[in-house]
Amino acid sequence: MAAPKITLYLDTVSPFAYIAYYVLRHDAAFRKCEVTYVPILLGGLMKTSNNQGPLSIPNKAKWINKERQRWAAQLNVPMKQQTPPNFPARTLSMMRALAALRELDCGRQDRMVRALDALFHEYFAQHKPTYEPAELTRVLVGVLGSSAEADRVIEAASSDAESGGKKALKRNTDAAFGDDAFGVPWMVCTRPDGRSESFWGVDRLEQVTAFLGLDNLGTVGWRALL
Repeated sequence: MAAPKITLYLDTVSPFAYIAYYVLRHDAAFRKCEVTYVPILLGGLMKTSNNQGPLSIPNKAKWINKERQRWAAQLNVPMKQQTPPNFPARTLSMMRALAALRELDCGRQDRMVRALDALFHEYFAQHKPTYEPAELTRVLVGVLGSSAEADRVIEAASSDAESGGKKALKRNTDAAFGDDAFGVPWMVCTRPDGRSESFWGVDRLEQVTAFLGLDNLGTVGWRALL
């Protein structure tokens, strides 16, 4: 029987995308799933879908920061209580680099996922300015093992070629919109019988497990989603 599949659209600017990503990566409930991680530009998706960012609404901005803290604690995601400096940071260079890395590896995810692990953790758990070129390079060198390989990815990220980061990121963002996304984390879930549905937000992870027929293990974190 085919494995359940999840496509997760994400941008490293979003703490909720980080929480969903971390849970899909580490929680035993998803160990049987084939998960595809797709880097997009959240700002581009918001513009295309005519959506308004929550931080532009004062009361919602306060509430959503508390939600970030609650869900991170509930689902055991490493994240500082304080908001990162310069939040929300401009992530265009990071997302282009991730999209380029995915293209360079012909769709294989291993290196891109390691880069996502590092970028999410360093920004939200360490408050490192990963949006700055020097910091991004440092992270990529650590993930890829050499400055030459990091430079190769950064060069590809700024390339206008079809396989370059600019066009790859736009294709990914357009694909997210085509899958009805208007924000992140956006999850397109496909059951073994071929039926697909989409879910938005960390607070829909329990619905994801129910739709896919997964066992959420009854942990304290999961009970908060019931």
